[in-house]
Amino acid sequence: MLEGYLPILLFIAVGIVIGVVPLVVGMAVGPHKPDAAKNSPYECGFEAFEDSRLKFDVRFYLVAILFIIFDLEIAFLFPWAVSLDTIGLFGLLAMALFLVILVVGFIYEWKKGALEWE
Repeated sequence: MLEGYLPILLFIAVGIVIGVVPLVVGMAVGPHKPDAAKNSPYECGFEAFEDSRLKFDVRFYLVAILFIIFDLEIAFLFPWAVSLDTIGLFGLLAMALFLVILVVGFIYEWKKGALEWE
């Protein structure tokens, strides 16, 4: 019964060893000399100047979500481009419709001012 699980247990053991050994070696060999500069909070290259509990502007989230949506939609173009010779004219027209809808949505967001930072 154990013979069936031996490769899995061996795989888990090797994975743990590969994950733990570099950490232990790094802690044992690496220098540990903390000072005030290393222990200070770091935020984008300069000292934190406000409370971390302040709310972000909703436009930040809106632009981030819009970027993700359009980025994912553009990612659909790669498989289409690879298989264009096999899907033929129907695939070309379907992707053209997809891109028209994408461009109309982008123009709508642009006209509504969703991409403005005023």
